[in-house]
Amino acid sequence: MKTARRVVTLPPGVRGPDAVRFAADARRHGADVLEVRTDLHPADAVDAAALAATLELLVSERGTPLPPAWVAAARWVDRDVVHAGDLAAPPGKLLASHHASGPLSTPQALRLWDVALPEGAQVKHVEPLGPVSRERVAELLETQARLRERFGEGRVTLLTMSDTALPVRAVLARQNTLDYVAVGGEWKAAPGQRLLADAAREARAPAARHAGRLGILGTSIGHSRSPRIHFQPFDRIDLPEDAPIESVVDALLPHYRGFAITSPFKLRLARHTGASLDAINTLVRRGDHWESFNTDTEGARAVIERLGARDLFVLGDGGASAALRTVAAEQGLSPRFLRRAAISTPLSGTGIWTWPDRVTPPDALRFEGARVAVIAYGAPARRIAHDIRRRGGTPVLLGAAWFIAQARRQRALWETST
Repeated sequence: MKTARRVVTLPPGVRGPDAVRFAADARRHGADVLEVRTDLHPADAVDAAALAATLELLVSERGTPLPPAWVAAARWVDRDVVHAGDLAAPPGKLLASHHASGPLSTPQALRLWDVALPEGAQVKHVEPLGPVSRERVAELLETQARLRERFGEGRVTLLTMSDTALPVRAVLARQNTLDYVAVGGEWKAAPGQRLLADAAREARAPAARHAGRLGILGTSIGHSRSPRIHFQPFDRIDLPEDAPIESVVDALLPHYRGFAITSPFKLRLARHTGASLDAINTLVRRGDHWESFNTDTEGARAVIERLGARDLFVLGDGGASAALRTVAAEQGLSPRFLRRAAISTPLSGTGIWTWPDRVTPPDALRFEGARVAVIAYGAPARRIAHDIRRRGGTPVLLGAAWFIAQARRQRALWETST
């Protein structure tokens, strides 16, 4: 199946030669189209012809009129069907867009498109996601299908936006002409965009062997390596800590066959799925419901065996600690699980740091020659290791051992999804 063309938006502040370098870098990482918007860049901030020579160009009129030089260089010209007043564009270049102010039913959305469009014009419909539910996702898919029926294959893009919209956008992208994605970092053109790296990886992968997507759910997970090792399509679904995660996983049941769960959602989803465990890190679709597991026990076992110590302290008492507690009991160990408020004297011996990188450790935390295992990996692991050294300890980087051990078990479980 043909995949949607991946569109990245030129960030504000990136201008002149830097804009051309941004386009070239985006192309190397899998982008197909560069969008330049008039609300983000004035006419003289970019060389449209140079950008178009580097990456196919889409120019979008947002408030300020489009400069003629941009229109001349562009492959597509995005004009809002409500606010533009004039949908004029050179033949074959028009991308007519509508940006709804609130969630719409399918009949409401279709009425907005009772407009005359030039032959061959592209259609982009955008609306907020609103409260996420299975019915809401089905409604968006119905709107997309009806618009495709009206305007034809290869001409329709439907986007939705919110802090929880990323997985819904990934599902919609399967039938979209354009897929607006983020290059990474702090800035995104719209809430809910998935990462260019993940969209490009999905496009390169062989056809999926199973019905449904995979993904990882968590907060501040841009560093996650899960998409690199698991079967595609696999999405990094970065959500706010207070996201309605229970509603999200229920809404996505028809479209995803499994999820990896990371901080801070391990405890909440254990309760939501009725697990016998205090914390879970894996969901597997079983017909009309989710079945939950905690493969972190495999990671905990690998770390405890690598440390080889009988007397352990554990910093934190969240989802990872639940797995450590289970494995320690199997091996006859009795670790001390230390909450932040309980730490007042220097720690010695061997410990395991389970706090996520975004959690600030207590000021009183100090070590006296302690070996402290770090179960994060990548940049977060390096930051934690630096903090451990600063506080007098010796970091032991075991994040990869934990990650690989638990991921092997996750893959085996997802293979059994129904």
